[in-house]
Amino acid sequence: MNNSSCLQPSPATTVALPILYSCLFPAGIFGNILILSVWVFSQKTPTRRTQYIYLANLVTANLLVCSTMPFLAVYFAEGHRWPYESAACRLTHHLGTLVMHVSMYVTITILCSIALSQYATLKKNCGPQHSPALPGTFQGRLLHKFQRPKFARYFCVVIWLIVLCITVTAIIYNVQETVSGEFPTCYNIKVEAGEHPAMIAAFLATVCFFLFFMTVLWSYYSLTRHLNRIQENTCIEEKHLIYRTVKRNILVIQMILTVCFLPYHIFRPIFYVLLTDDDCPRLNYLVEIKNLLTCLAATKSSLDPVITLLLDKTFKKSFYGLFTKCTSEHQERNDDIFPEMGRNMERFS
Repeated sequence: MNNSSCLQPSPATTVALPILYSCLFPAGIFGNILILSVWVFSQKTPTRRTQYIYLANLVTANLLVCSTMPFLAVYFAEGHRWPYESAACRLTHHLGTLVMHVSMYVTITILCSIALSQYATLKKNCGPQHSPALPGTFQGRLLHKFQRPKFARYFCVVIWLIVLCITVTAIIYNVQETVSGEFPTCYNIKVEAGEHPAMIAAFLATVCFFLFFMTVLWSYYSLTRHLNRIQENTCIEEKHLIYRTVKRNILVIQMILTVCFLPYHIFRPIFYVLLTDDDCPRLNYLVEIKNLLTCLAATKSSLDPVITLLLDKTFKKSFYGLFTKCTSEHQERNDDIFPEMGRNMERFS
């Protein structure tokens, strides 16, 4: 698949994708910065709690994904005209494709951590005698870790260190790579599909995604089954709002993974399997489908602020309170699951 003239972009690549990324960029940057501003400047936001540690890192990863969108927009609009050895090609390839992908997997990992943290908090609230994962088991001890702020901080630091190592290693590898005249333009199969190390990394990333996907699915299924078993228990009567909200939040995380990320990760193995064929029309279709599904995955980072505003009443009240300065004590008692879970964690710790 070394024919440099085989891969030719269609208007879906040169027009639609730049427009989509150009629209997603300001919405994502503004929305995620707004979330950070509300959390930082609102005195009513408990930033030290576990959920807010995960969410702060999630917003940071979203901002990184959104910051790569202008590079991707320019690449898809002009990349077929740039020489492959040009600085613009290298810059968009590193800051666009590479940073966007590694940041995307940070968001997937943190989403899975949030789901496990909320599931573990409910386990603790109802006590071990009713818990879906007993504290004495390995599963229970592991879940217990995810609800601890100290573990959340260390876990997020490890994630970012891994991301930094991967990014630096990939950039060094690409910089030291010998440039040949085999690919005259930046938009080529080498950039779009990568070489053998990139394929191995893509395979490992796909395996990790499905592990995270099944973990979130397991937590939702296990929580639903647990609630059905103890629906007559007084614990449910007293904490029914917390259970319902946690169940909803885990379902939302599952839907995000399913709608935004699952199509891309299902198609990725198909992409590499069919890539061995020297059929130019098929190659162009495969690359353009891959790029559209990548854009769908990146859309999640721009939609996160909207999802947060609709689902998290704490953020909604802090958002209105930041601008109106009139949030009442009565509204504080009706906060959503994150502060409610924080109070229950403190009560039972």
